[in-house]
Amino acid sequence: MGAIPSPQAARLPQARYNEGSVSFRHAMKTTLKRGALVAAANWPVALAQATADALFKLLIAAPLFGGVILATLVINADIDSLASTDWRLLTAALIASLLQHQAVLAAFLLSLGLVVVGGSLFVFLVKGGTIAVLVRGERQAPAIEDEPLHWTGLASASGFTIELFVDGCRAFFPRYARLGFVLLIVYLLSGTAFAGLLLWGARVGERWAFTTIATIVFAIWTTFINLLYLLVQVVIAADDCGVSTAVRRVVAFIRHERRMLAGIFAVMLAMVVLATGASLIAFAALGLIFLVPLVGLAAIPLQLLAFLLRALVFQYIDLTSIAAYAAIYRSVSARTADAVSHARVPALAPPAP
Repeated sequence: MGAIPSPQAARLPQARYNEGSVSFRHAMKTTLKRGALVAAANWPVALAQATADALFKLLIAAPLFGGVILATLVINADIDSLASTDWRLLTAALIASLLQHQAVLAAFLLSLGLVVVGGSLFVFLVKGGTIAVLVRGERQAPAIEDEPLHWTGLASASGFTIELFVDGCRAFFPRYARLGFVLLIVYLLSGTAFAGLLLWGARVGERWAFTTIATIVFAIWTTFINLLYLLVQVVIAADDCGVSTAVRRVVAFIRHERRMLAGIFAVMLAMVVLATGASLIAFAALGLIFLVPLVGLAAIPLQLLAFLLRALVFQYIDLTSIAAYAAIYRSVSARTADAVSHARVPALAPPAP
C-alpha cells in the first residue's frame, strides 16, 4: 500500500490560524468538528476497533484473574477476606510467595506474556486498517466543518472500504507491530518502576499522599507516551514512512503545532473523563437494580447494552482525535511542501531595459 493520495480539498482552519486570520479558539473548534464528522462518516472502523479491544481485554482477563486466584491459594489466603486487606500489603505478600514458588511464577508469567503478545499483535493489525481509513477519509473530505451538515457532505468523508481496510492492515502491520512492541517495553519498564515505588512506600510506612503523587505522575507519563504513540501511527499512515522517520517528523510536528495539539488533547482528555464518570454512574445505578429480587435479572441486558455503548463512545472519541491530528498534520505538511517548493523556484530575472 503506497502513500495515500491527497485530492484537492479546502484549506483547513489551522492553516488560516497560523496565518493569523482566525482565532486559535475557532481553529480548534473547526478542527475538532472536522475530526468528529470524519469519525462519524467512517463508523465501521469504530465497530472493528471496539471488537478488537474487547477481545484483547477478555484474553488478558483470563490468565490474570486465574493467576491471582492461584497465587492466593499458594499463600493459603482466604479469598473472601481479600477485600478487607490492604492491597499494597497483599501485593507484597503475593510477590514474595511467587518468588518462593518459581514454577508457579514461571507458568503465570508465560501464560500472561503469550496472551499479551498475541492479543497485541491482533490489535496492531486492526489499528493499521483503522488509521488508514481515517487518513483517507480526512484527506478526501471537503470543508465539511465550514458547511451546513448534509448527508452528501458526510458521505464524501467516508473512506471505508473492505479493500482499503485490509490493505491498510497488511501494509502497516509490520511497522505498527515494531512500534507497538516498543510501547509495550516502555509500559513494562514504567509499570515496574511504579510498582517498585508502591512497594517501597508500603515497606517504609509511607502514607496515602506518596501513593497518590506516584499514581498521578505515572498517569501523566503514560498519557504522554500514548499521545506520542498515536501521533507516530498517524504520521506512518499519512506519509507511508518507517518508524524512525515518523518519530523525527512527529518531533518537528509537535514543535510547530504544540499549542493546537495541546488544545485538542486537552479537549479529548476532558471528554474521556466525562464519559468515564457517566459510565461509572450508570453502572452504579444498574448495580442497585441487582439488589431487587427477580427484578434484578432485567438489569443484565441493560448492563450488556451499557458496556456496548461505553465501548463505542470511547472508540468514537479516540477516532475523533485521530482524524483531528491527521487534519492538523496534513495542513502542516502542505505548508512545509509549499515553503520548500517556493524556495526551489529561482528568482525571475529583471526585465531588460
